Amino acid sequence: MGVTAGSFAVGLLITAVLAYLLGSIPFGIVAARLFGLGDLRAVGSGNIGATNVLRTGNKAAALLTLVGDAGKGAAAVLLARWLVGESAAGLAGFFAILGHLFPLFLGFRGGKGVATYLGTLLALSLPVGAAACLTWLVVAALMRFSSLAALVAVALAPFYTLAFYHWHGAIVVALMSAFVIVKHQDNIARLRAGTETKIGAKS
Repeated sequence: MGVTAGSFAVGLLITAVLAYLLGSIPFGIVAARLFGLGDLRAVGSGNIGATNVLRTGNKAAALLTLVGDAGKGAAAVLLARWLVGESAAGLAGFFAILGHLFPLFLGFRGGKGVATYLGTLLALSLPVGAAACLTWLVVAALMRFSSLAALVAVALAPFYTLAFYHWHGAIVVALMSAFVIVKHQDNIARLRAGTETKIGAKS
């Protein structure tokens, strides 16, 4: 029994480390270099996510960033579920998001984590992820602010998780949401001041 518990603990530790490293892959930086867009951190908001890549005018690079960032969150969850079990899925998603927010490969200065967050939710529970994505789309379409859409989706996601998944998953998602919201403090300040950049604007 002790060996089994010990092996499980080691499995969780390995899951956390690998998920963090996977989350640390900066697909926005990779896409910007592939498409010759220069240093993404010197463009627009300086963020490494798909919204800022879109400000360069290159939709293909933005799509690649979106798919890559969402995919790494989903991959972390699905691999952890397959290799360790359901109890490791949420842990993997959490550390994948931490990897994106504080990436090892960029001196721990990462993005806002929204795409990775949504990818994680979709893999964790399809109804939860779908509800969060729909929330983002509706708010973004109505208000034209990516950051506001993200904040609303992230704030509601723990409640979606409680309704469609389970309560301990909701706790993990709430922790994930807290980190993403903290990363949006500058956006919150600009939203309040009326100076936040709308979707499609280049600066």
